Amino acid sequence: MPQKKEVSEPTGWTLEKTNETTAVLHLSGDWRTKEHASRRFDLPDGIRNVRAECEALGEWGTFLPAFLNKVHNACRKHDAELDVTALPEGVRELLRLAWAEPPITLPAEPKFSLQAWLQEAISGAHTSCISWMAFIGDIALAIHRLFRGTSRMKWHDVWLEVIKAGPDAFGIVSLIGFLMGLILAFIGSIPLKWFSAETYVASLIGIGMLRMMGAVMTGVVMAGRTGAAYAAELGTMQVNEEIDALLSMDISPIDFLVLPRIIALTLMMPLLCLYGDIAGVLGGMAVGSGYLGVSGTTYWNLLTETTSLNNLYVGLFTSVVFGILIGICGCLRGLQCGRSSEAVGRATTSAMVTSIVCLVISTSIITVLTVFLKI
Repeated sequence: MPQKKEVSEPTGWTLEKTNETTAVLHLSGDWRTKEHASRRFDLPDGIRNVRAECEALGEWGTFLPAFLNKVHNACRKHDAELDVTALPEGVRELLRLAWAEPPITLPAEPKFSLQAWLQEAISGAHTSCISWMAFIGDIALAIHRLFRGTSRMKWHDVWLEVIKAGPDAFGIVSLIGFLMGLILAFIGSIPLKWFSAETYVASLIGIGMLRMMGAVMTGVVMAGRTGAAYAAELGTMQVNEEIDALLSMDISPIDFLVLPRIIALTLMMPLLCLYGDIAGVLGGMAVGSGYLGVSGTTYWNLLTETTSLNNLYVGLFTSVVFGILIGICGCLRGLQCGRSSEAVGRATTSAMVTSIVCLVISTSIITVLTVFLKI
């Protein structure tokens, strides 16, 4: 509370130098305006101790502690000490709070614990498995409703997604397929030249591209292009609360948003894979005729003689599996998105990474099964 005493001194302050290293700061009058508190305070050189006196001090408010804080900063700059023991108790208490320095607490270094790491990893894997199983179950129920004719899915939405996932992706699939055939033919030509079997580059391209490489490269391209787009679209809807609006109207997001995307991508993946296979075969033909001296007729005849349709069927079946997995991964990560723009980016990245991991795992399983089944 402001202190009051009868004074005759004018309001203000003066600095009186008593010796070479000591000075006295005289405070007088009423400190109820910022007129004197805003005055510049300069500490003479050589002063190491400043004592504040307040015999003539009248009423004071917050302007007095503010001015004394300015004096304190000037003293610290010149390595001097400010003595405020003669000031009123209220002023000293405010200054003590203003000058108090919080204790510095360094964060404890985290200690690695194998048990804690395993528990966290197992818990995360368990939660992820539960979310995957629940999402796949929701999709199965949505498909059941679709066959019963009670689904809210619009076939017009499926057609729109087919255009996005199919014709719009022909350019990038053509480029990647042609270059993959080109690269595979160049790499295969190295050992083929050892045995003077350059013409068998057609067999290498036919089996490699039709059986697996065409489907894998198409799947990777669609995971980065379409799967990530699904996650971004649904994640943005989550941020804008559009999915909450659908739920409030008793419309299932699985029926209305997820199912059209998965159906469209599943339908278009075999066509895109076949298109990529053709581009890869053409890329291998370009290397065979331009680098290895294999004529187009010889290349085509050997391709049809040594490459069975089973290779094509395996590739097309693999592409169907890829379409389902990419659609599920993209939509799941989009629906799991948080409520911020940063969360949309994380969901998009997670969708692409999850899709590629699923593609690699499914490719390994399909390859092993086809070997055991001798397909």
